[in-house]
Amino acid sequence: MLDIKFIREQPDAVRRGAKLKNIFIDLDRLLDLDARRRVLQQKLQDLTTEQNRLSKELGPLMGRIKAEKDTAKKALLEAEAENLRQRPAAIKDERAGISNELAAIEPEIQKLMLTLPLPPDADVPEGAGSEQNVELRRHGAIPQFSFAPKSHIELGAMLGLFDLERGVKLAGSRSYVLTGIGALLHQAVLRLAMDIMTFEKGFTPMTVPVLVKEAAMRGTGFFPAGREQAYRVGEVNEGPELERFLTGTGEVSLTAFYMDEVLADAVLPLKLVTASTCFRREAGTYGKDTTGLYRIHQFDKVEQVIICRNDRDESIRWHQQILANSELVLQRLGLPYRVLQCCTGDLGPKNASMIDIETWMPSRNAYGETHSASRLYDFQARRCNLRYKTADGKVQFCHTLNNTVVASPRILIPILELYQNADGSVRVPDALQAYMGGLKVIAQPS
Repeated sequence: MLDIKFIREQPDAVRRGAKLKNIFIDLDRLLDLDARRRVLQQKLQDLTTEQNRLSKELGPLMGRIKAEKDTAKKALLEAEAENLRQRPAAIKDERAGISNELAAIEPEIQKLMLTLPLPPDADVPEGAGSEQNVELRRHGAIPQFSFAPKSHIELGAMLGLFDLERGVKLAGSRSYVLTGIGALLHQAVLRLAMDIMTFEKGFTPMTVPVLVKEAAMRGTGFFPAGREQAYRVGEVNEGPELERFLTGTGEVSLTAFYMDEVLADAVLPLKLVTASTCFRREAGTYGKDTTGLYRIHQFDKVEQVIICRNDRDESIRWHQQILANSELVLQRLGLPYRVLQCCTGDLGPKNASMIDIETWMPSRNAYGETHSASRLYDFQARRCNLRYKTADGKVQFCHTLNNTVVASPRILIPILELYQNADGSVRVPDALQAYMGGLKVIAQPS
């Protein structure tokens, strides 16, 4: 959520930010309602001032009436006192009318506020969509095979690593079942990522709910935009206060964990990591990647979140660090990848800047997205009412950042395809062997 003061003072910056992100907003309506709200709030304040003044004037006036000997003057004073006595009732009625009007416009103001995106940082390249993202660098050489390489779908079937048909039978399209060594490989990747983040990078591991209230989804910026991607869980007739939603990322619970709290400056920055099951409808992707492990409804992800002080330079430094953490995991796995600066049209509503990592996938003959590192400044914190108190007692909104450490089973696509041998077997990456009982090669079942 944006600061209303920023919106009032820099409406053109808000409009331009929304235009760069291809997001429609009705800023004129918001500004009109906000101006009306301020007028009404001033009227309430004036009525309160008047009410306080009246209570102070009535006592001395009664004293003057009691002391006055002149009958005519006394009558005038009594009339004035009667007006003072009657005015509080009129003020009460006026206050009620103003309060009712404020209560009527406040929900629309909040609804409009939630539609405003965070303007992109000045160094983010302009572009309409992912096709205009800018490649920053590449790491690792793309291997050249001396044989016709198989896809992860073919390898999975040959080696008994997953069962797509029975997954669809159980849960419908974009579903799968990891079996045997495939399940072990999946868990090995997650464990490697958690160990790196916990023991090498000093992040605090968390096990968090994947079923959350709407306030958590709204607070972290996944609602109202993106609501179509979430699964709602519960009874049809449940009220809004009882609705729950399956999260599409551990970012939701990690970031909203301190919602409506004021943290001590000394505890910042908070470095949090979780491995959680994630759920996404993949709305709008009909016909895209309908087979295999690339675009699926349920997966597991290790997610890192930073909650830090309200300092842009500090946020930028953390953005580079969480990106480096994810690159380290890919380097340990020996996977070639490239790093992309996302353009304005690919940022989404909540990001000031976002950097993607794409890993090489031979069956696609292309890099495929595996990570997204986001810098959000105080956008989520304002929506979550997540604050901290500085050493001098000032309360400020925190800054938040997040990035995928690893997501599986999508990451199994490059692992299987890049480590395959001519005979159809797959070499287990060195970094994963210890998590798989020392297994070095995945061979066809005998």
